[in-house]
Amino acid sequence: METLHLFDAPASPPARRFRLLHTSDWHLGQHFMGRTRQAEHQAFCAWLVAQVRLHAVDAVVIAGDVFDTGTPPSYAREQYNDFVLALRDTGARLVVLGGNHDSAAMLGESRGLLAALDAQVIPASAEDASDQVVVLRHRDGKPGAVLCAIPYLRPRDLLRSEGGQSAQEKQRSLQQAIQAHYATVYELAEARRQTLRADLPIIATGHLTTVGASASESVREIYVGALEAFPTNAFPPADYIALGHIHRPQAVGGEEHIRYCGSPIALAFDESAQQKQVLLVDFEGASLRSVEPLLIPVFQPLASLKGSLAELAETLPERAATLEADVRLWLEVVVTQDDYLADLQPRINALCEGLSVDVLRVRRERKNLAPGLQGDASETLDELDPHDVFERRLSSESLDDELAGRLRDMHREVLSTLSETD
Repeated sequence: METLHLFDAPASPPARRFRLLHTSDWHLGQHFMGRTRQAEHQAFCAWLVAQVRLHAVDAVVIAGDVFDTGTPPSYAREQYNDFVLALRDTGARLVVLGGNHDSAAMLGESRGLLAALDAQVIPASAEDASDQVVVLRHRDGKPGAVLCAIPYLRPRDLLRSEGGQSAQEKQRSLQQAIQAHYATVYELAEARRQTLRADLPIIATGHLTTVGASASESVREIYVGALEAFPTNAFPPADYIALGHIHRPQAVGGEEHIRYCGSPIALAFDESAQQKQVLLVDFEGASLRSVEPLLIPVFQPLASLKGSLAELAETLPERAATLEADVRLWLEVVVTQDDYLADLQPRINALCEGLSVDVLRVRRERKNLAPGLQGDASETLDELDPHDVFERRLSSESLDDELAGRLRDMHREVLSTLSETD
């Protein structure tokens, strides 16, 4: 007969799994050198909804820059709304954070309506920090995690302007203000977890540049005196930190729980070789169990080819031959040895004749020539922003990385000052 030990402690129930999908930097409505990204974004949204179903995701977090501009075209808003509806049908919750490209007012105008569709929108820093503490729930409605829902933090939301501050003092004040904001929200999240009396992870978000993050040419530095880079040790001890703003997927500073998922499509030619991804994050109880990249298909191939005209005559057909049927390649061509020629564009067009490629940009490599602002023959000044003009001028100089970095800092400070006086 089996002996029943009445005073044995009952076995603890196994920790419940919570599954988060981390994505960011969609830039809906982006026009890329005169080309729309509408079809790519439509394909990505459909793919993402399918992944949420396949992996039984409990919650999706978009960590900023849903739109490319503060006034996105109507089709981009429609894509956003259609995604919210499609995601609701999967049973997953959605949290949308504002980024530096997003208009806080535009994102916030529909937050009440979207709340009825299991989507919470945090467009900007809230006056009451408790409004940025969100309980993420399992599909059955039970609490699964506590979220410190922190969007892009605009300096004007955190600081009062003080005259006579140096650039370094402004940076220091902003870093301290951001760190204090994170600490406040995290403390409220811990209190909420205690109230729920559950073994839940605390997740934080952010839309900013961190120390050690590797960017790409499509990432514009956050404006109006914003922090150049936030140190990772200034984040609170959250179990996972879901970041946006940097388009290259990466773990920050060797910390596996601090992640940029990157943009879902290549937003610049120097991103064309990146394997784009979203991150599937699993928790067991309050512990981070795994971070798995879900690799995103390439919906529109981009490439940058570099060489002399003779070399390009060989590499262009080779690259075009790798394309699938009915797919056209968007191409940047960087001409090296023949950059003195005045008729580069017609010559490149002739090389591409009959190939499934669309040349969107022709650039001349100017390493050893006199510095100057060089642009494409077909490019006009209104296609460039101050960052583009400055970077092109800087690239024409032979400077070490330290000096180039200081010049970028000075240029950023000038733009920040001008923005503050607008």
